[in-house]
Amino acid sequence: MADRKQAVLDRLAALNEAALAGGGQARHDRQHAKGKLTARERIDAFVDTGSFVELDRLVTHRCTDFDMQESKIPGDGVVTGYGLVGGQKVFVFAQDFTVFGGSLSETYAGKICKIMDMALRVGAPVIGLNDSGGARIQEGVQSLAGYAEIFYRNVTASGVIPQISLIMGPCAGGAVYSPAITDFVIMVKKSSFMFITGPEVIRTVTHEVVTQEELGGAETHASTSGVAHFACDDEKQAVALARELLSYLPANNVEGAPVGVTNDPSDRRDSELNELVPFDPMKPYDMVEVIQRVVDDGRFLQVHADWARNILCGFARLGGRSVGVVANQPAVLAGCLDIDASVKAARFVRFCDAFQIPLVTFVDVPGFLPGTAQEYGGIIRHGAKLLFAYAEATVPKITVITRKAYGGAYDVMSSKHIRGDLNYAWPSAEIAVMGPEGAVKIIHRKSIAQADDPVATKDAHVAEYTDLFANPFKAAELGYIDGVIEAQETRPRLISALELLDGKQDRLPAKKHGNMPL
Repeated sequence: MADRKQAVLDRLAALNEAALAGGGQARHDRQHAKGKLTARERIDAFVDTGSFVELDRLVTHRCTDFDMQESKIPGDGVVTGYGLVGGQKVFVFAQDFTVFGGSLSETYAGKICKIMDMALRVGAPVIGLNDSGGARIQEGVQSLAGYAEIFYRNVTASGVIPQISLIMGPCAGGAVYSPAITDFVIMVKKSSFMFITGPEVIRTVTHEVVTQEELGGAETHASTSGVAHFACDDEKQAVALARELLSYLPANNVEGAPVGVTNDPSDRRDSELNELVPFDPMKPYDMVEVIQRVVDDGRFLQVHADWARNILCGFARLGGRSVGVVANQPAVLAGCLDIDASVKAARFVRFCDAFQIPLVTFVDVPGFLPGTAQEYGGIIRHGAKLLFAYAEATVPKITVITRKAYGGAYDVMSSKHIRGDLNYAWPSAEIAVMGPEGAVKIIHRKSIAQADDPVATKDAHVAEYTDLFANPFKAAELGYIDGVIEAQETRPRLISALELLDGKQDRLPAKKHGNMPL
């Protein structure tokens, strides 16, 4: 009996050793030579030290292909389990490129699906560390079925638990759809790629010549396509960013936004804010500085920082409470809303609403970007996405108009009329159908044309229009603005508003779901 027990223990030790070895030292060395960590090194860097518990370490594939039968490796190319990040429970899977190129098999997919199912049951985030050559060809349709099982769980979990994808190697073909369904995609420059079809296929079919980096690199997806929310210089930075991102998020859609401790006084006033925004509506300024001066410790984690830069989205804290921030950026395209900006902000607003994260909106918007490219591209449909997202959101919504709020864009940017809870304006705010110059050219076209001094007449009308409409007082008079406040009062007002709205109850009519103009 003792001999049998020892044999079992020896076998277990051998299997564990084989699982930990993965594809072997030579392949690990190749990963390191490319500036990449191994799957287990990535997990160790991501979770709190010593907290990771691995599941299904001894699973192997069931492929009947003869060559594959001779090369079974425990774990089958993916490491799955759970652990803690900043003390918060998370589920993690890490694809191991050193084992069969990280290719996905039926059992490999089953391991991922198991932890996703567990994550849904216990209400904890799922983080995927992706580094895979795609479907395991030897398994044919079983591998494809495995991908579809994962996709289905991504969709089921969407809006219930946070899902974050870190792309740390190739991600091609059908494999890209799982990360695309998740809430945030983090890529690594020069070593991670995402595309439906690679450069060779594109050259054959369309005769376009493009490199992997140009087609699907981190910088391409972070600045041009918007597929990646973050692009990091290396894997360690990517892992650290994922940890920081999680600190702003609740574990699931039932918990409220995280509340931490801050040494930044809630009643702090920043007098420099009073001078930061020029009263001249034609002069740009950096909205990032406005946000940083208002939020706790000046920390603003931008999402999609390099894509659709005319609008800002990101996470911050106010009085220790996690908030989602959306803001027009006057320094880029004068802060106009265009197709990409509308899509970027709409997705972010819906994420925050799904996970009970209050929304703070800073408004300086002259309108929607004009032009045939925008009209032909469907700016009406895409702009409506942002309107839909804000109107649908039931979380606390607080709005600060810093300067321009013109036309339909005023309505869209969390106005009182689509149920903004508390809406404030700075003295520099201009709330009107359009800017004074444009309005006067329409309203007083005839009198200007017939005047002895058209320039002086126009200037007089502009001054009159500005006094009547291009200010925050008419909107405040009508109750569309809850208060005209000095800029330096913004931080204490926002924190007070968040405390007031804590526990807000707001329900939409019963329905399966709305029909967003996708």
